[in-house]
Amino acid sequence: GDKAFAQFLSDEIKEEKKIQKHKSLPKVSGGWELEVHGTEAKLVRKVAGEKITVTFNINNSIPPSVEDETQEEQKPDEQEPDLTSTPNFVVEVIKDDTKQTLVLDCHYPEDEVGHEGEEESDIFTIREVSFQPTGESDWKDTNYTLNTDSLDWALYDHLMDFLADRGVDNTFADELIELSTALEHQEYIKFLEDLKSFVKCQ
Repeated sequence: GDKAFAQFLSDEIKEEKKIQKHKSLPKVSGGWELEVHGTEAKLVRKVAGEKITVTFNINNSIPPSVEDETQEEQKPDEQEPDLTSTPNFVVEVIKDDTKQTLVLDCHYPEDEVGHEGEEESDIFTIREVSFQPTGESDWKDTNYTLNTDSLDWALYDHLMDFLADRGVDNTFADELIELSTALEHQEYIKFLEDLKSFVKCQ
């Protein structure tokens, strides 16, 4: 059984490498520096007395596929739809002269992704906003967190503009999807390789 499993994994790895779009991770324009730790990625950018970091994790970042009913009609030679990784991401804005960090929790609404032609709509939304003490890794639940569901739209627009001024806009969000998808695929291939070694190990 294990031999067949290892053989299956070998074929799978070959296939996945064939369709891998990026041999190295795509860059995000606008002077962002990328740090990757396993499945977590962090983009950092410094502008005029501020440090902006965007953190995301590729785990559970691929939305479940909805097209199950249409599978039967698919012709055998059609490509499977590309899996796209749309992770939640957290933007932290740290000003040099304050002890507080503004934290904005953003995500890609599932129905928005892939609707071209609506120039005005943002491809990501801000879900929550809070202040956290700078430099502390554990965020406090006692700090007020603003949920944007019931937010005055004018305030929300200003928050979106505030992010856009710091380089977090639709272009950035598009490139983040591209980066995250490439990273997810890279980790998936690595996982298959590890699984193969594990299965073959006597």
